[in-house]
This record gives sequence, C-alpha cells and structure tokens, in this order.
Amino acid sequence: AVVDAGHALVKTNPDEPLAIRCDSFVVETHVHYPTDISLLDDAARKAIEISAGLCEDAGPSDWRQSAYNVRCLKKAYRRAQTLKHSTAQDPEKRAARRVEIAAAHAAYLELAGGFLMRARETRIRLHLIAALPDVQLAPLDAFIAHGERQIDQIRRRVLCGQTIPHAEKVFSIFQPHTEWISKGKAGVPVELGLRVAISEDQYGFILHHRVMERITDDQVALPLVEETAERFPTVAGASMDKGFHSPANQRGLAEVIDFPVLPKKGKCSAAEREREGDPRFIQLRRKHSAVESAINALEVHGLDRCRDHGIDGFKRYVALAVVARNIQRIGTLLLAQEAEEARRERERQRRRRAA
Repeated sequence: AVVDAGHALVKTNPDEPLAIRCDSFVVETHVHYPTDISLLDDAARKAIEISAGLCEDAGPSDWRQSAYNVRCLKKAYRRAQTLKHSTAQDPEKRAARRVEIAAAHAAYLELAGGFLMRARETRIRLHLIAALPDVQLAPLDAFIAHGERQIDQIRRRVLCGQTIPHAEKVFSIFQPHTEWISKGKAGVPVELGLRVAISEDQYGFILHHRVMERITDDQVALPLVEETAERFPTVAGASMDKGFHSPANQRGLAEVIDFPVLPKKGKCSAAEREREGDPRFIQLRRKHSAVESAINALEVHGLDRCRDHGIDGFKRYVALAVVARNIQRIGTLLLAQEAEEARRERERQRRRRAA
C-alpha cells in the first residue's frame, strides 16, 4: 500500500514497467563476539540464575549461594580466557604453556559441568516435587543443553586437539539464528547476523525483501524476483550482481521477467558476450549500483543491527524498517514537489513584477 501511494506520486502511467535492482546485505544481531568458552559461561550462568529463581519461588533452597557460584564460574572463565599460547623459542616453554592452558580449560569445564549437573537435578526435583510444568522449565532445559554442547566442543578442541566443524557451531545462545558471515569486505572480516535481500525499483521504493536463513545469494535470486513480480505484475526487468549467478537462475529468471540482467561469473561464451553487450543490459547494469543507496539508507536509520529478540523479532524489525524507508521516500518526494512548486510561484511573481 505504501509503495502504491509512492508510485501514484511519480508514475504518469500506472502500467509503466518497473525495473528492479536486487542485492543483499548483512543485518547484525545484538550479540557479543562468540568464543566457545564465552558461550559456555553464558549458558552455565543462565542455568544457575534460572535455577535459583525457580527455587526461590517454589521453596527449595538448593541455590542460596547462586551469586557466589556465578562469580566462581566467571573467575574460572577469565583464567582460561587470558592464557595465550607461548611464542617463546624454547620448545619446553611452549609445551609448559600448552599444559597450563589445558589445565585451566579442564578446571573450567569441571566447574561448569558440575553446575549444569546440579541444575539438571534441580529441574527434576522441581518437576516431581514442586509440580512445575515443562513449559515453565523449558528455558532451563535450553540453557543446560547449550552448556553441555559447549563443554563437548571445548573438550574436543582444547583437550583432544580436534577441529570443530562449522555446521556444529552456535554463535549465540540468546540469538541462535545468528550466522557467521564473511563477505570479503575491506576492514570487515566477519559479520554476525543474517543476510537480507531487497529489490528496489527505479523510483527508489523497496518492493520486496527476504530474510535469508542458511542460504546464499544464488539460492535467493529466483524466489526474490518471483515474489516481487507476484506483488507487482508490471516488473519487466531485474538487475543483480555476479554473486546471484547460477545457470539455473539464468534460465529461471528468463521465464519470470522479460529482461534479466545477471552477469555471469568467469569466462563467457559468444552468446553470453552478445547478451551482456546488449545496450539495454549495459544500461541496467550501470544503474544497478544505485541499490547501495537504499541499503545505506536502511543501515544509517537503524537497520545496521537488530535490537529485537528471536527470529520472529528479527523479521518483524526488518519489515518495519523497509516500510519506514518507503514512507521516508514518499516524504522526500513530497518535499521536492513542494520546493518545486515554491520555485515556480517565485518565478511567476518575478514575471508579474517585470511586466
């Protein structure tokens, strides 16, 4: 509805074709930089705090020293965190430091594991004796599971020398949908959040967006254009960068819209060179970079980092930001029209005075 109102301001013909520009960017989640030992500290601390709160409400006195327990956990975590591998030339010194690091991690794992075991015993007692329902105990179950997973991964990595596969890693126990994204930007080695793909028309309105969970640009290209064309049937062309290319996308986009502009990665065949040498292809490709303006406007007005919680909150936050950007675009057009009308009125008055 907002986009239709904006098009009514700028389009002389309602059936005028739309040319969209598609790109993706990263919206960060509100999390700290993750390490396996910091995630274990988060999980064990929350298990202690939730157990203490439930016991205080239900009657058992299992966690009277919960604040002291959290301090002990934090102390063991800081000890493991501050020990770094030695860079000394002496192999004996390096070996001694490795032993010290392993001992600090083992002590940290033993302490955290003990607290998690106590939390699990408290959970069973609260369920059987205090008759607390499973739904009330679900947060405690989740943090215990997070803690046990982190203990397993730290033991495998530090004590057994294994490499943890990326697919097994979790980057936030509070925002588990967070992904580790490396887009190769200068000065930004890694971003923690989710990719968001947008499609913007030639008038600066964002027609559609899609939050990309566990998928890449080439996997979202066709669904994004299909959904945009379903909402706005006058979409005739779409431009994307090479990151969206795949042979299947080239074929699929040609069936959905009249003129897809999707440069190919690598060497082109003669037919592909001819297609990419088409004047219309070149013109739309040159205009494609204008989508960065919409992305920058979204980021500087609050969408660089999502402050909401959970994947549903993330999607709602992004959607509201897109609506706000389109409303802002309408405001910009109205201000420009008012300024142009004021200029014309001044010009008319000048001519009347001159006459």
